[in-house]
Parts: sequence; C-alpha cells; structure tokens
Amino acid sequence: MLCPEKNCPLCPRLVAFRTDNRQKFPSFYNAPVPPFGPSDARLLILGMAPGLKGANQTGRPFTNDYAGDLLYPVLKKYGFATGHYGKRADDGYQLVDARVTNSVRCVPPQNKVVAEEVNNCRRFLISELEALDDLKIILALGGVAHNALLGTLGYPKSAFKFAHGARHLLPRHNLVLFNSYHTSRYNVNTGVLTTEMFENVIRQIREELGDKA
Repeated sequence: MLCPEKNCPLCPRLVAFRTDNRQKFPSFYNAPVPPFGPSDARLLILGMAPGLKGANQTGRPFTNDYAGDLLYPVLKKYGFATGHYGKRADDGYQLVDARVTNSVRCVPPQNKVVAEEVNNCRRFLISELEALDDLKIILALGGVAHNALLGTLGYPKSAFKFAHGARHLLPRHNLVLFNSYHTSRYNVNTGVLTTEMFENVIRQIREELGDKA
C-alpha cells in the first residue's frame, strides 16, 4: 500500500504548515497520518483531513479530536470496535471490520483543504482502496470526503449527490457509498448532526453488513 513519507513534499501549503507546527508543537505527530484499522475491513470511513490538535497530535485519525468523541463510541456500540476510546493512540481501542482514513493525510490551515491537495493525496486513497480486498461499504463523512471519493473512483460529482443518510450504489466498483454529515464539533453544536442521526447511519451499515463470518 502506497503511503506518504514523513516529510511528504507534494503540497507546499501543507508542508509550510507542518514545518511551522513542528516548531510550535514539537511533541505532536506532525506528519501525514496513516489509516487506522484492519486491512480486511469491509467498512471504510473516509474523513476530510487530520485536525491540528487531534490526529495531527496523536498520529491516529479522529483521535483527541471532538469528531472522534462521537465517531468512536458509536462504532463500538454497533460492534465495529473493542476497548475504551481514551483519546490517545495507545489507549487500546481497536477497530473491528472497519477502517478510518482521510482524503488528505496532512493537517491543513484553518481546517480547510483545497482541491489541489485532495488531488495530490488521491494516489494514496487509490492505493488503499485497491489493497482492501474485502471492502463492501464506504462511509463518507461530509461533502469534501464524498466528492474526493467520487473523483478517486472516476465518477462526476453530479452522479451521486451528497445527503446525510443517503445510500449510493457504485456498480462499477461493486461498492456501496453511505453519506453522513461530518462528526465535527461545529455540526454537533449547531444541531446539524445529532448522535441519533449518526447512529442511524451506522445502524444501517451494521444491518447491511451483518456479522463477519
């Protein structure tokens, strides 16, 4: 599986931000954040990018980030994880039949990515998708991840419109794409996404996959 190197040079804006963060926060991970979860997972959860004091600090997607406070307990509730989520990469929390990654592997300024960065990181998402032989369902958290996936798979954005709770069949790849609003602090605090809304999506995915043999 192709993964970016620690000092990946592909995106000048992200390189500059990473260099600055290494000076400001020398104890942070401050590098492209690798995927989290087993390679035989049938579910891949795709986010946008690491958070500055979340995955960029801990080196694990959505960890020590508000978005993970909703994501990881709900995954455990529906049988996609074991252990206690303690907001640290060494907390013993393990994903089961699920894997988490981001469209862009490096933390962006102001938590916003640009199209060039999504395109530059696409090669890593392609490699990951090709390596997941058992993959059945992809859950895109937010419109950025949704569109990044469509571009990666060669679909126009107009082919599948993002909508919370939507289920899209991707026949050329024998995959199902689910949508959810991102589990970000902003979405939760503003009521765009509630715990119940997110649980409903994960419940549908659990029911569709069933238990792994």
